[in-house]
Amino acid sequence: MSKRKPMAAALLSLVLAMSVAARAASQPSETLKNLQAAYNGESNAHAKYLEFAKQAEKEGYGRVGSLFRAAAAAEQIHRTCEANVVKEMGATPEARINLPPIKSTEQNLEESANKGEAYERDTMYPRFIRQARKDGSKAAEQCFEWARAAEAEHFKLFKAAAANLGQMTGGPESYYVCKEGGYTMAKLDPAKCPGGKYEEVK
Repeated sequence: MSKRKPMAAALLSLVLAMSVAARAASQPSETLKNLQAAYNGESNAHAKYLEFAKQAEKEGYGRVGSLFRAAAAAEQIHRTCEANVVKEMGATPEARINLPPIKSTEQNLEESANKGEAYERDTMYPRFIRQARKDGSKAAEQCFEWARAAEAEHFKLFKAAAANLGQMTGGPESYYVCKEGGYTMAKLDPAKCPGGKYEEVK
């Protein structure tokens, strides 16, 4: 038997294996898909909350305007974290902004809490975290963990503001957003921020 035949077979096997590996590498991982979905969602939330802040101020709820701006600042931090990991994975962050109808401030608060933050807290981010762990992406997992914690706090802040809307006039009011992770607070507790770094948003 010619020595060339085994060598040719081995070469063919190697080429096929490389082809399969290349195809696998070209397919986005589930975590990358989740990062893109999260980046798009956070980008939309950032834009939406800035518009909701303007609406709140038009209605005289300056303190709610401050709250929505603080939430927008947090979403900006989340989208930046997610974008950085997308880039590290060799892809380009993509977002399409579709602003929802701007309703009354009370409706904007309730819908932001019940349809936005609650979903991200209870469903979206827990699922993304599990997948990131499965895929071994610690960077993505960290972004998702930070975002989930912040969205849980946004839910509480929005619900409290909606329940006490009559007391949310005037303003502006200070809220505190962790520079890393975006955790948002009405009362400052630097210990909740990585490295104790935060920004004040009004």
